[in-house]
Parts: sequence; structure tokens; C-alpha cells
Amino acid sequence: MNVLHVVANPRPIEESVSKQLAASFFATLLGKNPDVTVNNIDLYEDPPPYLSLNAYRRIYTPLVNPEYKPTKAEEDSIAYAKEQAEALRQADVLVLTMPMWAGGPPAILKAWLDQVAQPGLLFNVENGVVKPLHQLRKIILLVASGDVYKEGDDRDGLTPIIRNTFGFLGVTDIEVAWADGQDPNFHSDGEDRKQTALEMTEELAEEVAEAP
Repeated sequence: MNVLHVVANPRPIEESVSKQLAASFFATLLGKNPDVTVNNIDLYEDPPPYLSLNAYRRIYTPLVNPEYKPTKAEEDSIAYAKEQAEALRQADVLVLTMPMWAGGPPAILKAWLDQVAQPGLLFNVENGVVKPLHQLRKIILLVASGDVYKEGDDRDGLTPIIRNTFGFLGVTDIEVAWADGQDPNFHSDGEDRKQTALEMTEELAEEVAEAP
């Protein structure tokens, strides 16, 4: 089993609750199934570029013009996208570790999604039908936030982006371990909430470890 772990948090683990959730998840996962292969990508160490005009032309022009020949600049512009999409195509499980910022995921994660979730990289379209080019079957979100969110909260701009993006690609098994209420200025039970989320990460890790 191959697990791709994408981290979108610049803070060190001692300051990052989402990274603490990730540490718990992978300690449990590898303890239960040491044969799992984990590929770690830290977006702050290898940041994605924004999708440029050259990249947009290189990705989408072939869909409408089979005779299109990309320029060198256009071909070079998708080098990061191809590399990252290949890592994702090899994964059976994707783990995304991040805080919630300003009601949604960090912009660096959205930039990564814009790079990889593209035709010719993760899917093709045949007669109006999306054909996945990946083997991904499960996504796990490890999230921390200052405020408290209930399931289906209208203020949650994070999980809908992930569900919409990967649902389009045929992945609907998405689970979340969320340590909310981590801002002590507003919530006094942050530590209890973190412990609950840590317990959830261990449960999710055990499920992944035991999956065929």
C-alpha cells in the first residue's frame, strides 16, 4: 500500500496541532502495518507555482485542438504538475495535513490542487465522461482550527474544496480528524478537543492499516 502525505503547514510540529495529528496517524499506521510505503511532500519546502497562462494552454489546448504543438515554455510550465500528479497516481491513500486559515485551506494547498487535478494528469475525458488516471481510493484530512465547527458548518470552506475536487475524480471515501477550538482566546477546552482528534487519527490509521 502506498500513502501520499501532503503537508500544508509551515509551523514546526511543537507549534502545529495538525502536524501532531499526522505524527499520531503515521505512528499508528506504521506500527500496525510496517509494509506501508509513505511518500511525504511538504508544500512549504517544495512550493507549487500558481497555474500560469502557459500551463493553462499546455493542459487545455489539446482538448480542443488535436494538432496543437506546445512551445518549450508551455511544456516546461507543467513540470511541477507532472511530477506531483505522478506521485498522486502511485498512491492508494492520500493524507492531507493542514490548518484552517481564513475559513478555508491554506492557499498553498489550493495551488497544489490546481496543479495536479488536471486532464491528462489525473483524468481524461471520453465522450463527456471522466476517466480517472489514478488508483486513489481514500483521502484522510488531518485538520486543526482555532474556532469550533460542527458537521456541515456553513463556515467550513475547507472540506467542500477537497470533496468537490476529488469527487470529480471519482474519490468519495473522505474522512476527517479535526482538532477544532484550538484558539485559547475563545475556547478553554482546546486540549480536550485535540485529544479527541488524536483518538480519531488512531482509529483512521488502524482502518487504513487493515485495508486489503
